[in-house]
Amino acid sequence: MSDTNIYHIPRRFKIIRPIAKFIFRGVFRALARVRITGKENIPYSKPYVVAMNHVSIFDPPFVGAFWPEQLEIIGAIDVFSKPGQGLVLKMYGVIPVHRGDYDRTLLTKIVSIIKSGIPLLIAPEGARSHEPGMHRAKPGIAYIIEQTGVPVLPVGLIGTTEDFWQRAIHGQKPSLEMRIGKPITLPHITVKGAEKHAERQRNADLVMSYLAGLLPEEYRGVYAESAISAS
Repeated sequence: MSDTNIYHIPRRFKIIRPIAKFIFRGVFRALARVRITGKENIPYSKPYVVAMNHVSIFDPPFVGAFWPEQLEIIGAIDVFSKPGQGLVLKMYGVIPVHRGDYDRTLLTKIVSIIKSGIPLLIAPEGARSHEPGMHRAKPGIAYIIEQTGVPVLPVGLIGTTEDFWQRAIHGQKPSLEMRIGKPITLPHITVKGAEKHAERQRNADLVMSYLAGLLPEEYRGVYAESAISAS
């Protein structure tokens, strides 16, 4: 990879992110009972993609706060215009993405990030589900893996429902759990045209099946029948 294609994290984000992680860890621990399992599955100091289920706005900061390494994160551009949420995203340096749009420049940047050795957090569903049950994944994650060849870490989040904040501020101390699965390698795609798109969708669904295997039944959604247990 040439020097011109290497992605460098801007200096201001290198300074701000550890502070943000410290603050959010403190907030989550004060408001909830936090449990993290599977850290031994993380391939430290190597590039990989973290694939999480996405129920609410609490998911990315929860993962980012407790992940042992700094993650690059992509997020929906419409959230950037919202007071509070948008400011946090901009301060951390979340990479904006237009939901449902094909953005070659963005995909090139994502590939550059991963090939530069930096792990990336993505929600394969492409948007918040607003309910525990997962929706079907978009094929984008399969394209990213196809271009980079890195492993995927499925990460199941439990308790980050949209009523989390109300329950937390009323002293209920709800449980928040992050289950980190073992790295998975997606099948190599050799076909072209419409068949390639279908194979990418199958690979994206495979990621979600492993992710579903980390989650309780009510969180599996459309992947309830295809869940792959980690055991």
